Amino acid sequence: MLAIKAENLTKKYKDKVAVNSINLSINKGEIYGLLGVNGAGKSTTIKMLSCLIKPTSGDAVLNGYSIVNDSEDVKRIINVSPQETAVAPNLTVRENLELIAEIYGFEKETAVQKAQNMIDDFELAEVAKSKTKTLSGGWQRRLSIAMALISDPEILFLDEPTLGLDVLARRELWNKISALKG
Repeated sequence: MLAIKAENLTKKYKDKVAVNSINLSINKGEIYGLLGVNGAGKSTTIKMLSCLIKPTSGDAVLNGYSIVNDSEDVKRIINVSPQETAVAPNLTVRENLELIAEIYGFEKETAVQKAQNMIDDFELAEVAKSKTKTLSGGWQRRLSIAMALISDPEILFLDEPTLGLDVLARRELWNKISALKG
């Protein structure tokens, strides 16, 4: 069964074509990577698929919802870990996770439990009480992905998840990402 089906997905900015008629099919449970040089349109494609920007033409359907016609439904079933690590620097790891859970509408008690689950799943216990501005890039990326998963999305977009990580941190993060496949 398909999770994402994009047909002729295109984004233009005035005379510049950022994404030129992408067609792709991604099955549920599949890890799919967009590869390309800087400026190839990978982030723009993710922004269109996550309804942050509208395509110039074409459409994509995510678990039955059109990004053109059903953007609110799409936003309800997806989440994104952006290229820029999106953490609140003056909050601790635990506080970031609890805040995001509450933003998604979880009651305080559930938010605390979901934060603990992410701390356990992403092995963040040793930094859970640390302010995120004191963390290395690897810890921040791990937290960013945990924050994106706290809402239990059906589809998760990771925009350059290993950007700025050393070789060991990359391997560890890819192991975590592979474990998410199930």
